[in-house]
Amino acid sequence: MSHEDTLRAQLWASFKNRAMVYYEVYKVLEEEFGAQRAAELLKRAIYRRGCAIGQRFSDLGPGDLAGLEKAFLAFIPDQGRVFEPRVIRSDGEALEIQLGRCPLKEAWLEAGLTDGEVARMCEIAGVVDNGTFEAAGFGFRSETWQPGREGCCHLFISKGA
Repeated sequence: MSHEDTLRAQLWASFKNRAMVYYEVYKVLEEEFGAQRAAELLKRAIYRRGCAIGQRFSDLGPGDLAGLEKAFLAFIPDQGRVFEPRVIRSDGEALEIQLGRCPLKEAWLEAGLTDGEVARMCEIAGVVDNGTFEAAGFGFRSETWQPGREGCCHLFISKGA
């Protein structure tokens, strides 16, 4: 195995470990507070982390979608291989990106979570993107993975207010 292949495997393992940390934190919170409150608390923490990430893009907000596209795609690890982003729309008014894969989702599936549990964890983990783009000053919504759907998150980014 080449040095690059070793580093790539370690990168994927790191993402998958992050996924399982999210899941274990969720399960502990669920035991203490119930499923709804557990999801709310974990989302709040992950959103805050997204806001910190969003600071790297804040000079582009609220309207430089072309700059954001370039910067965000360059930010995805391993030259985009980790999430396999595909730009669906980029026209100065909106930026739409479909993620082709997600190591977090793959980790949860490999761990034997049901489709419903994976969808819940994707919804929780996906708020990192809300924090990222909103903190940078852009409008944002997403569609996280659901059973039967290909790929993973579908990101819809627009100019901010």
